[in-house]
Amino acid sequence: MDYLKCYKKMISLRGLTDHTMKSYRTYISTYLDYIEITLHKTPSQVSYNDQRRFLEVLQRERNLSDRTINVAIFQLRFFTLYVLHKPWDDTQLPMRKFDAYLPFVPTKEETKIFISTMTDLKPKAMVALMYSSGLRIGEVCNLRYEDIQRKNMRIHITHGKNHSDRYAILSKQALDILTEYWFACGRPAGYLFPKQRDSSKPIDTFYLSRHIAKHEAELGWSKRFTCHSFRHAFGTHLYENGVDLMTIKTLLGHKSLESTTIYVHLAVSSKHTATSPFDTLMDGDYHE
Repeated sequence: MDYLKCYKKMISLRGLTDHTMKSYRTYISTYLDYIEITLHKTPSQVSYNDQRRFLEVLQRERNLSDRTINVAIFQLRFFTLYVLHKPWDDTQLPMRKFDAYLPFVPTKEETKIFISTMTDLKPKAMVALMYSSGLRIGEVCNLRYEDIQRKNMRIHITHGKNHSDRYAILSKQALDILTEYWFACGRPAGYLFPKQRDSSKPIDTFYLSRHIAKHEAELGWSKRFTCHSFRHAFGTHLYENGVDLMTIKTLLGHKSLESTTIYVHLAVSSKHTATSPFDTLMDGDYHE
């Protein structure tokens, strides 16, 4: 039995986006190699103790965080339930606790410098759309010509993470960059950002990740930017400009308002910053 092929088939039946499907396969191939080469067992013979040892090896060799180990545990659970059709005991491989952290968000000035200094029109147009409309990288890659509604100045998102359509803001400045790209790069009529060798398919997400890292190095900046940094910047800068959370939630396509509240913590605008009571104590005067 081809276990990896069966695993891929089972996750495809869930109707996930291509990007999400790839993330679901991150550690299963390594797991199957481990139990065959190291343990000399078939997947159905593996015990929870064997799986715990695999996670220990994985964390040690790749220096993975507890958050990432949880991803591996989730994949093992999915494999056990839907490929082996065996029960799963959460008490045997409990999810790890990890420290929550706030993602990096570029300032408005950093965002302006990053985009304005990009010379390659294709990645520049993609980054401009991510920041100006709050799009996910997968949503940008899957944009089609007809999704850009110039008359209404909005973008129709049909390949969202939550499988629900929505409309995103279409920025005039981003549209200008996109139009310049469109005329310079063959006027694509299907996917706006097609694969170079097969225009019937959307461009791979790693294309933009590579260009972002390259441009960051050209600017001499520390490696902090990811594709998602621009989506976070969109939400954060909107909140700093006074836009309410419910509107931001709708524009970003969040299922829950809880996901949107992170921008309260990321915002630096004084408009949303409380004053310490110590600074108002005794009319703000403090003497030794």
